[in-house]
Amino acid sequence: MKLERLLTMTMILINRRKVKAQELADLLDVSVRTIYRDIETLSCAGIPVISQQGVNGGIWLIEGYRMDKQVLTKAELTSLSIAIKSTLTGYEDAHAEAVLEKLTSIADDTTKQSIEHLFIDLSPWQPNTLMKKKLTLLKNAIKNEQYVSFSYSTTYGEQTKRLVEPHTLVQKGRLWYLYGYCTLRKGFRLFKLVRMNQLQLQTATFERREVHLSKLPWNKAWHQPQNLVNLVISFDRAITTLVEESFGSEHIDYERAMIVIAIPEDEWLYGFLLSFGHRIKIIEPSYIRDIIQKRAQEIVHLYKT
Repeated sequence: MKLERLLTMTMILINRRKVKAQELADLLDVSVRTIYRDIETLSCAGIPVISQQGVNGGIWLIEGYRMDKQVLTKAELTSLSIAIKSTLTGYEDAHAEAVLEKLTSIADDTTKQSIEHLFIDLSPWQPNTLMKKKLTLLKNAIKNEQYVSFSYSTTYGEQTKRLVEPHTLVQKGRLWYLYGYCTLRKGFRLFKLVRMNQLQLQTATFERREVHLSKLPWNKAWHQPQNLVNLVISFDRAITTLVEESFGSEHIDYERAMIVIAIPEDEWLYGFLLSFGHRIKIIEPSYIRDIIQKRAQEIVHLYKT
């Protein structure tokens, strides 16, 4: 990719005093002519690259730029390296690994130590080979703007065949999702990768639609006021730490051992509440208490029979 090549070339020029055009061409696996075109691109972007032909010639940046206009400050270099390292724990990306290696190579010892001060591991405890295959296939589909087809399972186990324009891979919480345009539903949907079966890459291509991911479009419907339920829950003080981890301390009345929270209501919520077993009790609303009671009775009946 040209952008990655330009970034790499800039890093090399910052790191070295002078580089031959042929050396850059060999390092970046391109022709010398391409190197000179890239130099022109960098110059137009405001990076003062000097090129001189001949025996003692080469390519370099003016000294002042190297001293006063570093591409990244130490703090920025640290933050960027931590972010890339964290991403790579849950997602394979050869280009990101290459960028991380380049950033590390230009960091001084103090910055390298700072990079080790924080590590965010997004990977599950158990390796998931099937998930990695799905991610790789979807990543290529997004890059090449190819349709994907799969059988999708609903919460109740119903299967539907989907043909989707994949736009974005999303990791939310501990789960991976695909955000794409569903030709069956005629709109954008968020699909859980764990519910995708028989995932296949299609030869047909599509034209990418305009999306604004900074607004987190998949959150809009879920967090609308009409989809929220106001819960009041009492809990066993013995699981206070677990309650803090699950609901957040800002929603806890420690004196009364109560949780007061507004949360989206769906099948996930019912399963989440049941996971606490007899350690919590739904106080309000009464219909949620009835749903949990009925499901608990169904579980008891299942094991009695």
